[in-house]
Amino acid sequence: MKNDQAFIQLQQQLPSAEIITDPILLITYENDASLDYGQPDGVVIPRSAADVAKIVDWANEFDMPIVARGAGTGLSGGAVAHGGGIILNFALMRQMLDYDAEGRSVVVEPGMVNQQLGMIIDPDGLVFPPDPSSGRVSTIGGNIAENAGGPHCFKYGVTTNYVMGLQMVAANGRILQLGGQAFDYPEYDFVGLLTGSEGTLGVITAASLRLLRQSPGVKTLTAVFETLAQAGTAVSAIIAAGLTPASMEMMDQQIIQIVEDYVRAGLPTDAGAMLILDVDGYEDSLTIQMQEIVSILKLHEAGGLHVAETEREREQLWYARKSAAGAMSRLAPAFYLVDGVVPRSKLSAALTQINQICEQNNLHVGHVFHAGDGNLHPLILIDDPKDKELIERVVATGGEVMKLCVSMGGSITGEHGVGLEKKAYMPLMFSPNELCAMREVKELFDPYYRLNPGKIFPKNPTTNEQPVVPAPTNDPVPTFFAPESTEELASALVALGNRSQVPSVGIYGGKLGVGEKRPFDITLSLQNLRGIKSYAPDDMYVTVGAGTPLVELQAELAKDQLWVPLASPWPEATIGGIVSTNFNAPLRMRYGAIRDLVLMVEVVLGNGRVMQAGRPVVKNAAGYDLRKLFIGAYGTLGVITEITLKLLPKPRKRTTLMVPYNQLSQGVKWAMLLSQNNLIASSIVLCSQCRTPGNAYSNILLYTVEGIEEDVNAEINAACDELKNAGAVQIMQTDSPRGTYLWTEWLHQASAESGVLRAAVPPQAMPQLINNLGLAQHPTNYLIDIVHGFLYMKGIEQLKTLHKTTQSLSGYAMIAASPPNSLANQWEHTPDSLALMHGLKSRWDPTGLLNPKQFLV
Repeated sequence: MKNDQAFIQLQQQLPSAEIITDPILLITYENDASLDYGQPDGVVIPRSAADVAKIVDWANEFDMPIVARGAGTGLSGGAVAHGGGIILNFALMRQMLDYDAEGRSVVVEPGMVNQQLGMIIDPDGLVFPPDPSSGRVSTIGGNIAENAGGPHCFKYGVTTNYVMGLQMVAANGRILQLGGQAFDYPEYDFVGLLTGSEGTLGVITAASLRLLRQSPGVKTLTAVFETLAQAGTAVSAIIAAGLTPASMEMMDQQIIQIVEDYVRAGLPTDAGAMLILDVDGYEDSLTIQMQEIVSILKLHEAGGLHVAETEREREQLWYARKSAAGAMSRLAPAFYLVDGVVPRSKLSAALTQINQICEQNNLHVGHVFHAGDGNLHPLILIDDPKDKELIERVVATGGEVMKLCVSMGGSITGEHGVGLEKKAYMPLMFSPNELCAMREVKELFDPYYRLNPGKIFPKNPTTNEQPVVPAPTNDPVPTFFAPESTEELASALVALGNRSQVPSVGIYGGKLGVGEKRPFDITLSLQNLRGIKSYAPDDMYVTVGAGTPLVELQAELAKDQLWVPLASPWPEATIGGIVSTNFNAPLRMRYGAIRDLVLMVEVVLGNGRVMQAGRPVVKNAAGYDLRKLFIGAYGTLGVITEITLKLLPKPRKRTTLMVPYNQLSQGVKWAMLLSQNNLIASSIVLCSQCRTPGNAYSNILLYTVEGIEEDVNAEINAACDELKNAGAVQIMQTDSPRGTYLWTEWLHQASAESGVLRAAVPPQAMPQLINNLGLAQHPTNYLIDIVHGFLYMKGIEQLKTLHKTTQSLSGYAMIAASPPNSLANQWEHTPDSLALMHGLKSRWDPTGLLNPKQFLV
């Protein structure tokens, strides 16, 4: 047989790889944890990225589908070879390739088990926050493929928030490095795109991950309610009060009883619903946080309020929560776990309607879910898995639940992915233009649909899924064009693209920071696309026009004690300009990067097609995460017209330590010390020749901490002790200025005078970069964002030299801000993904209209 010959040839090419073709042994790989089945032709267990590349080349030669598989714990059929082909099992690729505890980073192979990683980094007081229920066996590669979350993602986010770089084998067999251990590489965010892509775009062979410090203290509270509806309302009230528990998990009465019979954790089996809630932070703050939450819960009819008294009791409660799926086998031989998301304020209504749907379909359902982020997990019992009519009814009921979630502004999946299970429902959530854009991405990365084929996309595109392109405008497009609407902009771009001589269109975003002075045939201003379009403080998001100035938005949000944790050196900067350039301030260390704060964007592609990417919910694992492609793309793929941003309560307290230093090496040593131990700091910056109120020192370190008063006080006191022990003599404590303020003022001044270069290296390499540049021996005007490995320097003349130096340290250099009227080329970095970048540009902006020469493409 052809396949027999193919596998013989593969074994000859890879004598060290394990290959399984025995039909009996292949039964193990027929399914994952979902209801879907499919028999592979074989299983290959590679030992290295080079092995994977050879396997992909071989698969291309023999037209063999490739399905990458982690531990098989997926719940959507994503790792099922339903069309045959080979499964890649990464059991022999589970090594830690690099680990830097001081820099809080790690590089691992895809077969590394989530829990195993946690055990390795735990002695250093570090944690990898994503903690799916399957974390005891699920792999990092699988977590990345599905963008896994877990109970603590309400506060700490999902997998994509912690993946900085990926090594992958492309569909053509080439090994590519996307991103890396430094921050904000100037390239399209293909790392964000691949995360959650379910193995359909490339085979991940290594991942660079960001780690956090473990919280010094944590307390767990349980509360009981008579009904799920009451519990859902209480959760919304906690969030609306501006509180951020580490997790909020919910179980209904049926699940409580099942789990209690399974683990004997002392759960309240007579309760209609139970809430498990974690608060974390410094020990001094835990009681205060709990008191506030208890007060809110009492107002919403909670009873049985109990705080776990020992760590063993805490662990037992969480073990019970994570055992819910396994415990279901006591009640029925099988179950169907639905994964959907609704805005948190609609949680109570969604639960009520789901129960009604299941009752109408004569099905028994239990609820266990992530209440903090609106991620629902109805478990529908299956009494007889061989009953075809029952299975069809169960699956149809799941479809009704997905329709409900979408109708409420949510998603068909929050963390389990689309896979085989939900692909038919993709048109419910995505427009024809959005589905078309995803297919174009798929065909760019995998033109022959070799990688995990048949997943995510509906089986056959219908006429209703064809892209919609607006008619070109008949009105002349002026050289300064300020459209009043998205529709007007789209029609104008179509008209411009149809011209025999296509003009260049430069997008003005208030202040882009680089290249904004380049001459264009047409200047596009978004000044008329501004203001708040939708505001949902209960769900903690706001949608604004891209032309909205940041200062204008912050002023409106401040009325409700809310804010978007963004900052810009330029007062006139717009939200669209900040997002398009991915210009991150130091405060990202506390609140996340721009890519973590943008929930959704509306975009007009260069070809005139209008699409949305993302949803206004915290978790969304449906389809490709296209929104990330526009963050940091400098407007070269499309024009962002609206942006939905995550909101946060304003910090209750901010305190800054100002520490003068004589030698740069001394300042860096102190800053690195602080960066290793910070928990809630929002900036750690070093600056020479800085202008701050009351500062008479030429060299100064600023360390800013934000959060609950008790946490701030504890961290500041600990930092003072560390600095004194390290030899710091003068430590000044103040409420102002913040480190981010210093960053904005320094960059604003420097960019106006001579422009600014930014050197970026993995944070742990900053001392080496400073040494290689000789900054200690040859003082210059600089600002260092130590946590993110950014060195800013005045002047742009040394770009090539600086880039060469950073490149040797796995970093890059770029012009962060051009001086007035400069036409200098700001890019030296050449990413592995450059060909893919050009390919995407040619698909979405085929005539090259948008921002030519503004970026690498």
